[in-house]
Amino acid sequence: MTLHLVTAKLDLSPCPLPVWLPGGHLQTIYSAYCAQHHNIAFVRERVDTPDGDFVDLDWAGPGLFADRLADGTMAGKDAHLQKTAARRWLQPEDWKSLSQHQNLQALILFHGLEGSSDSHYAQAIAQYFRARGWVVVVAHFRGCSGFPNRMARAYYSGDSDEISFMLQTVRQRLPQASWHTVGVSLGGNAMLKHLGEHAEQTDWIKASAAVSVPTDLVACGERLSTGFVGRYIYCPYFLRSMKSKIFDKSRRFPGMIDILRLNHARTLRDFDDVYTAPMHGFKHALEYWTKSSSKQFLNRIQLPTLVLNARNDPFVPPSSLPTLQDVSEHVVLHQPSQGGHVGFTTGAFPGNINWLPARLALFFETGQ
Repeated sequence: MTLHLVTAKLDLSPCPLPVWLPGGHLQTIYSAYCAQHHNIAFVRERVDTPDGDFVDLDWAGPGLFADRLADGTMAGKDAHLQKTAARRWLQPEDWKSLSQHQNLQALILFHGLEGSSDSHYAQAIAQYFRARGWVVVVAHFRGCSGFPNRMARAYYSGDSDEISFMLQTVRQRLPQASWHTVGVSLGGNAMLKHLGEHAEQTDWIKASAAVSVPTDLVACGERLSTGFVGRYIYCPYFLRSMKSKIFDKSRRFPGMIDILRLNHARTLRDFDDVYTAPMHGFKHALEYWTKSSSKQFLNRIQLPTLVLNARNDPFVPPSSLPTLQDVSEHVVLHQPSQGGHVGFTTGAFPGNINWLPARLALFFETGQ
């Protein structure tokens, strides 16, 4: 695959959403729960982190089969992986199946808040590229793979060190591959921040793409925490799983988390004030959001990068979206008027989410 040189540009071309799916909220919610997509099963690798924790990487690729081992022996669904999109654990022999292909294209995907390899966008993107002979790996942030992580800390939107560790891990596994990166929502922000902060360390990556990214976390956090729909629909949805995980951590690490305040958290700002910020070295949510926003690092990115944001994303105020003045010459900003938050459903009813991976593939192929 040949990637053309990229010159910073603003692309306002539309995503062809159907007339029966109007508005950012409906596009967001319908795409997550109702739009059709292929299902793909993964093979899981658990990797220990330098600080004694672990992350789970879900792999798919040519010659790697979720239902059988490298020697052809059939493999049933591992009982420990029942609630995940992975069917079995990766074996040393599996690397031979992946590494024997010449001109191997590979993609690592960083999911969004409380996402996983089972998320609709991860499934759609993984299946699209896997069907075209790519290796795809979904990198789970700590505590998002269906298993609680070992430490009191979890993950946050500006964790460049974690992104770096995951990138270096997959590069070591398949050093001959042409690697591409995709980050969605929170994962996209962390990825873009890393690409800007450590441009000299990421020159081995061929291209990257970020989808529905809250590049200005202050603006996005305020919208979700103060707007009616954000406060009473989206925040409760995210907080349900987030608070459950942290309550579990409080039992394993007594005294480290202010459970009384956490119990009263009603918005993402409340949650980040109580847990995310202090647990990851910030004074409060505002400092966390300010320092972790990727927008301030976009002008340092040195590899071809697509930043795709619908202008009606209910999580991301259009006024907060990056402009050409905010980015380097290597960045293409695609900002269609419709699409919601990772809600790019197209086609006749009931619709599908094939447009999104096809848009990423187009950029990887042409730089446009």
